[in-house]
Amino acid sequence: MRFQDAALDARAVVYAGIQSDPLVAEASALLADANPAQRVLARAVMNGESTDPDSWRIMFPTLFADGADPSARERSEAILHASLHVADRGEAVRSQFRGAIVESVTERLLARRAGPAVKRERRILFDGVRSEIHPYDVTVESATPEAYDCKWGARGINPEVLLQLATARANAAAEGLDLAVALVVFDAHRSGLIRLARQRGAAGVTGLVALESLRGLARARPVPIPRVAGATP
Repeated sequence: MRFQDAALDARAVVYAGIQSDPLVAEASALLADANPAQRVLARAVMNGESTDPDSWRIMFPTLFADGADPSARERSEAILHASLHVADRGEAVRSQFRGAIVESVTERLLARRAGPAVKRERRILFDGVRSEIHPYDVTVESATPEAYDCKWGARGINPEVLLQLATARANAAAEGLDLAVALVVFDAHRSGLIRLARQRGAAGVTGLVALESLRGLARARPVPIPRVAGATP
């Protein structure tokens, strides 16, 4: 098994410009150390339903209350500010920024555990196996490798993504390697599980990292979600 840079096509060039935007770095730095409620705030605001900051302060009173911890309240204000800047972008651009932010948060958290072994936009190649064109969003290229596909919402989980992750894990196992594969979803864990329950081949193979468990990326490799009775095999 080996890793390779993704092809530098037109899509990659455009997206690289978004990934390097200072707003992506600002938002991801804030969200890497945010608590679950602050991440929910960011998700709600970045969806673009309202750009009125006072309305969000009212909807999330515990984050902005006068009695809240000053440092936590300051972080909440910074997250609100950055999220509103994302929401102000046009719909298509906003979608790309949200995706880039999720990938950047994932990279930051993994780097705390795996350091320079963390890479972005890399393909995984196996001897004797036809290579996939689609790169993985974030990889950990170490003796215990990891591959992540990042999604803004649970609705982004689809059979093609799950098949790609499962196939890579199986191909790695055939070479005697334990490749951990996982989805990072900037959405509620329950939403991810509901979506996965409707898909085939995810249980027992693919890990799920959601809003509530993002910071766990900095501590340990993800484990496959358990098989649930009644779910699609």
